[in-house]
Amino acid sequence: MFPNWYAPCFGIQEIMTQQPTGIKMKPLENRVESIAAAESLEPVQRPVAITALIVDDENATRDLCRDVVADSGLRARTASTTEQALEILEQFPVDIVITDLRVPQMGGLELLRRIREMYPQTSVIVLTQYGTIESAVEATKMGAADYVTKPFHVPDLRSKLNRVVRLLEVDQENRVLREQLRTRPGFGGLIGTSPKMQRVYRLIEKVSQHSYPVLILGESGTGKELVAKSIHFFGLRRNRPFAPVDCSSLVPTLIESELFGYVKGAFTGAVQAKRGLMEAADNGTLFLDEIGDLPVDLQAKLLRALQEKEIKPVGSTDRVSIAVRIIAATNRDLEAAVRHGAFRQDLYFRLNVVQIKVPPLRERKSDIPILVNCFLEKFGEAHGRVRTISEDAMARLMAYDWPGNVRELENAIERAVALGSGPIVHVGDLPSNMQYGTAERLPERDELLPLEELERRAILRALREAAGDKLAAAKLLGIGKTTLYRKLKLYETQSQAN
Repeated sequence: MFPNWYAPCFGIQEIMTQQPTGIKMKPLENRVESIAAAESLEPVQRPVAITALIVDDENATRDLCRDVVADSGLRARTASTTEQALEILEQFPVDIVITDLRVPQMGGLELLRRIREMYPQTSVIVLTQYGTIESAVEATKMGAADYVTKPFHVPDLRSKLNRVVRLLEVDQENRVLREQLRTRPGFGGLIGTSPKMQRVYRLIEKVSQHSYPVLILGESGTGKELVAKSIHFFGLRRNRPFAPVDCSSLVPTLIESELFGYVKGAFTGAVQAKRGLMEAADNGTLFLDEIGDLPVDLQAKLLRALQEKEIKPVGSTDRVSIAVRIIAATNRDLEAAVRHGAFRQDLYFRLNVVQIKVPPLRERKSDIPILVNCFLEKFGEAHGRVRTISEDAMARLMAYDWPGNVRELENAIERAVALGSGPIVHVGDLPSNMQYGTAERLPERDELLPLEELERRAILRALREAAGDKLAAAKLLGIGKTTLYRKLKLYETQSQAN
């Protein structure tokens, strides 16, 4: 970029008078251009337009800063007094202000105070002379993003400017993502713009206008219940009840009474009659979650209820007509369950009129940034501040395999917001199993892997199973916590090296 002789150790005024041996100095306005041309420099291309305002009463300093700003791919405006700077801030959008602390009229600190008060989104870098570092520290406490001492190294100014620019770009990208959240295509609480989610949305839109059964397939944590709710609340039955039943959490006798209801005295404790959910949700939607866990004998009763459109409460001899829509969901392979006799084939055909497969998160990783920003906004508001995420942390989330899908991602962001101390979520705020690498699959039966790789995968899997608790992971592995910490440190070093 700039040669070593160009303002590395001389003051700005000294540059104009001292010349390295054998070099003929050019006017200041020509030197940056000739140096850039000699080194084939191209202005940095920025994804978003960023404007920097330079405030300094010294022409040489102001021009040098303007050249550095332009070389960094930013638009530059200049002012020689604080009054001019405030006029520019009032008339034009400014993202970064580079100001000397001894600028005429009100001074750099007062200018900083007014910028923080009137333009809180604008970042400020202050320039200060040697011997006045205390003022720079005070400026930092007042909200300055950074400071540079004069006479300064050009690479030092460029480095600090680029750091502030990158933070602004990440913040603007996060704002764009949050705006996409408000205008995203989707249904209900579903989030994502990937092609696979777009196909899910189109299916939801079609089936929501009908009443035939729907079978939703997908791994745990992919959002199957959200799909079911979207079908119901965007459909013709939106004003009728939506009744969810978790077939895996209730014992068989309770599932039957929950679905079909019971009469008084049907069993011990039945002191009064109770309507079942299939009757209570009449003209609404009954969502049978984890339908693959329904016992075979209850599958027969459910099939009859769907075919005859009537139910018989437990302990009753009378039948009750129903007109409920059935939406079922499972993370199991029902076709395999049918082959093994664990699920009735006729019930499978009855439920599988329309099938919707919800993709796992690892197959739609392009949706991770918008999901992350949604969760940051959700949990940040609960803590009184909406946070952002660093580029490195987002890269780790994109590299992770997400065996727990969207639910695991949501839990990870909630943990990071709860335990993080600053406005930005960093890699260290993420669960341990996401900090050190991806959650990788186990090797196939005939696949051979080096012992070191098998050990690494076992450790990372134990961390995942222990939800990031290192002590619990060490107990699962049967090793000491010191050994685990040493291994994790090794993996972190290897990850940074790669």
